Amino acid sequence: MYIKPLIDLQDTKLSITFNGDLSLATIATIQKEIAKIKTYSFEEITLNFQSIDFLDTAGGIFIYELQKYFKDKGISVSTVLKDELQKSTLELVTSNMQRSSQLPQKKEESFLEVTGRLFYEYYIGFISFLQFFGELFVTNIRSMTSLKNIRFKEIAFEINESAIKALGIIALTSFLIGLVVAYQSAYQLKIYGANIFIVDMLGLSIFRELSPLITAIVIAGRSGSAYAAQIGAMKITQELDAMKTMGFEPFAFLVLPRIIALVIMMPILIFVSDMMAMFGGLIVANLDLHITPELFIDRFREVIAAKHFYVGIVKGPFFAFLIASIGIYRGLMVKDDTQSIGFNTTKSVVESIFAVIVCDAVFSIAFTNLGI
Repeated sequence: MYIKPLIDLQDTKLSITFNGDLSLATIATIQKEIAKIKTYSFEEITLNFQSIDFLDTAGGIFIYELQKYFKDKGISVSTVLKDELQKSTLELVTSNMQRSSQLPQKKEESFLEVTGRLFYEYYIGFISFLQFFGELFVTNIRSMTSLKNIRFKEIAFEINESAIKALGIIALTSFLIGLVVAYQSAYQLKIYGANIFIVDMLGLSIFRELSPLITAIVIAGRSGSAYAAQIGAMKITQELDAMKTMGFEPFAFLVLPRIIALVIMMPILIFVSDMMAMFGGLIVANLDLHITPELFIDRFREVIAAKHFYVGIVKGPFFAFLIASIGIYRGLMVKDDTQSIGFNTTKSVVESIFAVIVCDAVFSIAFTNLGI
């Protein structure tokens, strides 16, 4: 039961007499009353707890913090307790509070320690990624020994979920990129009267670089992150452990179908991206540079060789393999908490995009040296 504390201020001496219960249920109300006296001016304070009917550990913490507050202000504090039970409760709280305040502070890491730890974490991550690829390779070889081992139903489902449902966003994104690239190029070409060369610029840049990269980035953000989140959630709910217990191989049922589906569909998605980006460029060329669709297509056939189209298409399966593998790997790295899902999902997108850009750079150097 809560009873308002009695406060008596005489010159520089303050006395507070507590009544009723001093427990978790009443502390919040008592603290509001105590807050009022913190504006008073005094040099000594007496805390009288002889009229307290019940004191729990929450009340003990309140007494400890009240004593500490006034002592830190340089005020002399006297405490009057009712009996040995109150004294033992306060001693228990005080010893634990002092022990917790004396916990060793976390040592700041030096530059060498931070560098070493990061290198070690990257090394462990690299080893686990190699282990993932090894298991993936073995499972793939085992599945290819017989058509019965290939999960065609799961592959068809993943083709629909990961690729076909992404056609809309890829088509729209590519169309807008084609518009923007053509519009920015048209401004410069008009200065030199080289309007027709917009076809050359669009064909080379879109077919060889922009469409494969745009498609890969969209798929990494959409499907790659979905792979990480789905498999991560399955790991948290122990569905992967249940599959192993029942004799099902998670790699055969969850990993391979996703990778195969994306590898199959990525060239098709890049083709759609090519067409939509060129269509966006054609519209700008017609409206801004007054190049008719017939002239645009004739110029396109004249200067854009088929090899430029195939260069972009060939990149598709490699990009797809990287995106799917990294997304699935990050899903398998999820620990037993929901925060880990968000962390690994984010990392899957960042790492996938980085891997795609590195792979694209390797292709660009290789194709240039080969004269393709």
